Amino acid sequence: MLSRRGVPEGIGEKAHTTFSRGSGSAKGARMTSLELSQILYLPQLVPTLLLVIFGAVVIWSASLTIPQASFPRHLFGIALGAVAAYLVWNYDYRTLSNVSTALLIVDVILMLLPRVPGLSWTAMGMTGWVRIPLIGFRFQPSEPAKLVTILLMASLASEYNGRIESLRDYLKLCGILTIPFLLILTQPDLGTGLIVLVAGASIIICAGAPRSWVLVTIGIVVLGATLVVVTSLTPGLPHLLKEYQLNRLIVFVDPSVDPSGNGYNLQQAKIAVGSGGFLGKGVGNATQSGSGFLPEAHTDFVFALMAEEFGFLGSTILLGLFGAMIFATISLAQRVDSPFAKLVLVGIVAMWSFQLMQNVGMCIGLMPITGIPLPFVSFGSSSMMAQLMSVGMVQSIWRHRPKAA
Repeated sequence: MLSRRGVPEGIGEKAHTTFSRGSGSAKGARMTSLELSQILYLPQLVPTLLLVIFGAVVIWSASLTIPQASFPRHLFGIALGAVAAYLVWNYDYRTLSNVSTALLIVDVILMLLPRVPGLSWTAMGMTGWVRIPLIGFRFQPSEPAKLVTILLMASLASEYNGRIESLRDYLKLCGILTIPFLLILTQPDLGTGLIVLVAGASIIICAGAPRSWVLVTIGIVVLGATLVVVTSLTPGLPHLLKEYQLNRLIVFVDPSVDPSGNGYNLQQAKIAVGSGGFLGKGVGNATQSGSGFLPEAHTDFVFALMAEEFGFLGSTILLGLFGAMIFATISLAQRVDSPFAKLVLVGIVAMWSFQLMQNVGMCIGLMPITGIPLPFVSFGSSSMMAQLMSVGMVQSIWRHRPKAA
């Protein structure tokens, strides 16, 4: 049956209905995009994803000439970290603000796991890995322990609401921080110990510790470190530093002392960085690492490998992505009201910043050589998982923030 306009009855109505549904779909798509920005902190997430992609390209390039740099294994670490980040993102971080005792127990267990007979795995002179029976999977418990330590210190320090007035409370926080620090030194892993110390100390400082107490503490730490070095250099006195750790410090002070021995890695890293020029040699053309001159090019010295292949321009892009990620996290810390959330973000920023500064610095001779990986870039499933878990924690803080934040 036709209508007055010669159109079958019902078609106009159906067309109108279809148009309305289409408009609703467009509106729903816009709502979905809006909802996505409400549950994901994109200013921090986007540069992080670009860093992971950049790092994957670097490791793929390294795998062309370095057998130990297994690209499928690197992708497995990314996938494992993505799952862990998703679980942390879904979890309400606020439930961790009042469980400091449980966090301390978990932290101690993670630090002691490599000492458990049947689980421990030693590599490169360090007993810091755990090997799971039957499946043979190895991981480094100290990597997730970094985030646990940050949560622990933030949980304790947030109780003071931005001002630590009692010296007893300040010493209590410092004392608890020394527990994971000393435990990680028994492996021995000085690099990870420094990360834990810097992240925890940053939380204590930002929690409202008086400046005079902080300066005295820094002075005591410097004095203690000096005594450790002096006793390690003096025959007949206890040598708290391992020989290789002491040699790294000596080479850092004077690289010409042993250029073909202990100073070899530093010299080769400098050559790799300098030979990259402005645009780099291109993917797969890193002669220093590809020819075996630069040891651990896919782990400790991955920045030198990246600089040789991608040059000054690639290094600038990499550092720019790190800067965007870190400053976005700082911006979030300024916007949230929860003391616990603020201090967690402070600890994560301190961890990322110190690792970045140390890894890049040691490749260009500005920092002593340590086994600290470059976040999101260095080869290693344990490190990748821990770093992406930290990203998940930042996203969880954004997701569970008050809507006015």
